[in-house]
Amino acid sequence: MWHRERPAGHARSWRTLLPEQPSRADSAPAVRGAVRVTVAAVAGFYPAIHLLDRPVLALYTLFVPVAFGLLSPLPGAGRRRAGTVLRAVPAAAALITLGTYLAAATWSAALGMLLVGFVLVVGASLGPRAAGVVPALQLCYILACFPPYAPGTLSDRLAGLAVGATATVLCERLLLPEPERPSYRSRVADGLELAARAMRELLRGGADGRETAERLRAAGRELRLSRTAPGTRPTGAGARDRALAQAGYATRRFLDLLAVLAPQLRPPVDLPSAVLLRGLAAACADEAAALRGSRPAPGFERIEEMIERYAAARGVPPDLRGDPHPLLRRQSTLLAAAVSAVTVSAALALTAGRRRPTTGLPVEEFWYAGASTPRLWWVRIADHLTPRSVVF
Repeated sequence: MWHRERPAGHARSWRTLLPEQPSRADSAPAVRGAVRVTVAAVAGFYPAIHLLDRPVLALYTLFVPVAFGLLSPLPGAGRRRAGTVLRAVPAAAALITLGTYLAAATWSAALGMLLVGFVLVVGASLGPRAAGVVPALQLCYILACFPPYAPGTLSDRLAGLAVGATATVLCERLLLPEPERPSYRSRVADGLELAARAMRELLRGGADGRETAERLRAAGRELRLSRTAPGTRPTGAGARDRALAQAGYATRRFLDLLAVLAPQLRPPVDLPSAVLLRGLAAACADEAAALRGSRPAPGFERIEEMIERYAAARGVPPDLRGDPHPLLRRQSTLLAAAVSAVTVSAALALTAGRRRPTTGLPVEEFWYAGASTPRLWWVRIADHLTPRSVVF
């Protein structure tokens, strides 16, 4: 082989340059999707072409399952994917109708493609569900405006859309449906519950600080949007998605600060810090329960009151012997973690859809709290149209 003359540490074979083969678990979603698309396409295509002898109807019954089930990254599990397809059918019908009549001339079809593409791409920025169906909707227009110009076949085209969409919905719901994945809300709740347990264990002295810190950091990394399935990311333009995303960022910072604090805590903990840790543990447990829907979302005022009491009571005890700097560092880190917990609590209160006042909190953090939904949509669209962010 060509690499035999090279040093042993630098020998490489062409096999090492090939990508790794995906595992069966990684390939399972693609296999399930292929089965669903095949069954949905075949169920409408062959009866339309052989029994009814209507090739246009057959073409669209074949095309719709491929466009929605294969070429579009539909978010969520089977039920949510089926609902997304159903909601997109009216828009697909309008685009097929528009493309059918604009196919009369090349210039009109091209201008329609420019307009449709612009609207769909801008609309995709409003949320993951809208972004998931954009490829299928764009393909519906492209297929309809492609020559020949045949407005008399519009009824067959729309009938093919209806049959193909129905078959796609049924297969998404009944045939090897995609399993439910943990939502971002549940992942934030898991992180808060872990924080509550960790603080209680550290106060009792029953946990190793380094191991607890590693678990907290790992939980924080799992809240990154890059580690979240596209369909479950809170990337919508509305206030709820913005608040949930902010709650996730603040929870990550809270967990990271607790991870810094964990190796430093050695019982007995000074009394002001112990009181604040117990209060934060209770608040985290309540917020996790609110995220899971078992209780109303608590306000951030309770944590603010605990911070005020802690700021007034903390300090170096008069009977402390030794260097006071480790104690002051622990107290500063705990205070920073408590401030992050305020942001978490305020953001979670906004995820319920109630426009609660955020008096006393930075306006820049919660600028969206009092904005209407149309204004929030406009801010998102304007951010994609201009090089600078628009702030109201």
